[in-house]
Amino acid sequence: MDTLYTRRRFVKQTALAASALPLVTASLPAQTEKADLPLPDVHIFSKHLQFLNYADMASAAAEMGFAGVDLTVRPDGHVRPERVDDDLPKAAEALKKAGLPPKLMTTAVGDATNAVDVRLLKTASKAGFKLYRMKWYQYGEQKSIPESIVGFQQQLRALGELNKSLNLIGCYQNHAGLLVGASVWEIWEMLKTAVPSYMGVQYDIRHATVEGGQSWPNGLRLLQPSIKSIAIKDFIWSTKSGVATVQDVPLGEGIVDFKRYFTLLKKYEIQMPVSLHIEYPVGGAEHGATRLTVPQKEVFNAMKRDLNRLHELWKSA
Repeated sequence: MDTLYTRRRFVKQTALAASALPLVTASLPAQTEKADLPLPDVHIFSKHLQFLNYADMASAAAEMGFAGVDLTVRPDGHVRPERVDDDLPKAAEALKKAGLPPKLMTTAVGDATNAVDVRLLKTASKAGFKLYRMKWYQYGEQKSIPESIVGFQQQLRALGELNKSLNLIGCYQNHAGLLVGASVWEIWEMLKTAVPSYMGVQYDIRHATVEGGQSWPNGLRLLQPSIKSIAIKDFIWSTKSGVATVQDVPLGEGIVDFKRYFTLLKKYEIQMPVSLHIEYPVGGAEHGATRLTVPQKEVFNAMKRDLNRLHELWKSA
């Protein structure tokens, strides 16, 4: 009888423990969910602030709540390549004074043997910048597309080696149209021999949606190990005289599926700096105008609206 009682008590206690296990587990500290990953640092694309000098640009970005500025260092940019020795350190200092570390640049760099490109990158490295977007390549008629991609692959490899020596990261942006890299598979091929820690992709979901339609998640999955920065903007398709055209719109008002996109970024745990673009009509700021046709306040309001919307969209994903 004692043995039988002992067995019954053991079985009963085991059953009670098993039934209580989910409650015990639920009471334990949970690991951080991927859905709780914070929005990466958001930088405003300085193309849209080129009506301001360096100090005013930096102050405006900080006051609007941005973590930094994606500085245009290219022809017709905030910093011209031919003046990089003098002006880039000034721009970097203005950012620092506003409490924004100099980090991102958008450039026309594309050749590790080009003296202007090399000088620009060396100056940027000394000024504290960490990451740059490079130029887009174009296909010529003299070579086949596969032959051209091999050549671009070699250029990215050489740039990656230069970046490594300067502790910089280069990014090739996917851009809709006929430029090299409109199809993300081209970029994947071009990056095959590049130094992965110093050469990667600035992934642009707007351009990926234009070119990829419903297949962009496959492209994102393909490139996600190489993503070093992210460009954010939105668009709709507009038909004029029977021709479909892309029309840029405020964030969240277009057809980019940000909920799915941000869910995937969280799934892949991509925590790379964001460059926010305001490409829809705002008094010329969308085109990098140095003189506006609207009050500056309208441009700032558009930027703050899109920044707030970006936070909302990220949180809801």
